[in-house]
Amino acid sequence: MVAPGFVETPMTAAIPENVKQGMINSIPVKRIGYPKDIAYAYMFLAAKESGYITGQNLQVNGGMNM
Repeated sequence: MVAPGFVETPMTAAIPENVKQGMINSIPVKRIGYPKDIAYAYMFLAAKESGYITGQNLQVNGGMNM
């Protein structure tokens, strides 16, 4: 399972800029995620080389849950 964090989408675009910046400041990598970040996680999990990975929850959130 992939658990995305704060990602740039039409939904997050509606968040007021000052609130959005506060959320970004709380992310250790100091940026919002992009849809491609989530897609890359799925690509990794779908790759033949990661075929032995099972039952994991992959956090794709720039370190927010550290």
